[in-house]
Amino acid sequence: MADQAFDLIVLGGGPGGYVAAIRAAQLGMKTAVVERENLGGICLNWGCIPTKALLRTSEINHLLHHLPDFGFAAVEPKFDIEKVVKRSRGVAKQLSSGVAHLLRKNKVTVFDGAGKLAGKQTVSVTKDGKDVATLKAPHIILATGARARQLPGIEADGKLIWSYREAMVPTMFPKSLLVIGSGAIGIEFASFYLNMGAQVTVVEVLPRVLPVEDEEISAFAHKAFEKQGMKIFTNAAVKGVKKGADNVTVTVESGGKSQEITVDRVISAVGIVGNVENIGLEGTGVKVDRTHVVIDEYCRTGEPGVYAIGDLAGPPWLAHKASHEGVICVEKIAGLNDVHPMDVLNIPGCTYCRPQVASVGLTEARAKEEGHEVKVGRFPFIGNGKAIAMGEPDGMVKTVFDAKTGELLGAHMIGAEVTEMIQGYTIARTLESTEAELMHTVFPHPTISETMHEAVLDAYKRAIHF
Repeated sequence: MADQAFDLIVLGGGPGGYVAAIRAAQLGMKTAVVERENLGGICLNWGCIPTKALLRTSEINHLLHHLPDFGFAAVEPKFDIEKVVKRSRGVAKQLSSGVAHLLRKNKVTVFDGAGKLAGKQTVSVTKDGKDVATLKAPHIILATGARARQLPGIEADGKLIWSYREAMVPTMFPKSLLVIGSGAIGIEFASFYLNMGAQVTVVEVLPRVLPVEDEEISAFAHKAFEKQGMKIFTNAAVKGVKKGADNVTVTVESGGKSQEITVDRVISAVGIVGNVENIGLEGTGVKVDRTHVVIDEYCRTGEPGVYAIGDLAGPPWLAHKASHEGVICVEKIAGLNDVHPMDVLNIPGCTYCRPQVASVGLTEARAKEEGHEVKVGRFPFIGNGKAIAMGEPDGMVKTVFDAKTGELLGAHMIGAEVTEMIQGYTIARTLESTEAELMHTVFPHPTISETMHEAVLDAYKRAIHF
């Protein structure tokens, strides 16, 4: 059993953990990562990356069924679900190997096993019940991530009721399914299966789909999904499930009425819980609130020398948030002078359904709740030449400005490629831009990004093309 000393130990090799480790190595720290499963974590292996590979496939399937719109004639396209899944898993494997290479390149030592706090400045590593190593370091970052929340009585069984893992690697393609939850994960899976040809029903307990988004964007998305054939129940709850031999009958209560819906499979996508168990938090000063570790603005916990980042440390549950937290945490440990706490309002959120959804900053309602007098701009994709040429005229961009200062409070987008474009507004918020800088920025033509410019102009009654 190895006994080694390091400057920094990171528990978890996901997008928060491995980025923190690499940044620490760049700053001259002797660094170790402890990972019990796959480098890259859930995001790279079972989340962000493989789901985007699946969604790309469903996008292609959608386009193939609309070939006549572009002047093509072809036989009815078919897909092989085994090959679809194989491609998705191959993409994940390639990137996981890439993370291993990056850690080797930066001379980060990787321990294969489960790590837990085992006393002051100490981490024990075990694998299959056997001791692997005892590690020492003055700084320990907890980056153990999170897992899917289970609803009592509707727990994922891997066959009829799926979590995100089973939904990502189906051995058969369901003709019908019901998705519980309309957050990013639920809607992305709903969109994938719908665009691959399944009948999809979504049940959301809150009043609208994509509930964290601006209300107008949620309403636009709801209409777009229903137009595509998705059945949506909001203000609704699943009251029970009855499993058959190869199907599930779900009791849905909505508007005071109950109905039974029989589908091939159910996907449960009702949030996540932090992996706080079995990592040695007992007897430490680390505080846990609703399964998430409590941290300060520099990711420090209540236990000296112990830090937490990523999904373990609470919302927003996004890979890029975890990575940035890892950098902030490590740079603060290293004593750099220009380390700034992260402003969560400058973290963009993206949902890769069809149409895509992206946002950063405050919604209009939240801005008003916080006392801002606002100027709001909107611009539809139907007024954009590139969107029409691409056959993607359904979408809109919404901007929210402070009427007194011109500060860009928030930006909200729905439509083709908006997950790529949101970074423009994110940079603007980071630079503390006002409407003046955005108005004077020259946007290339013809691009969908011109809708971003027009939405700014519209907030000040200066839109040109609508």
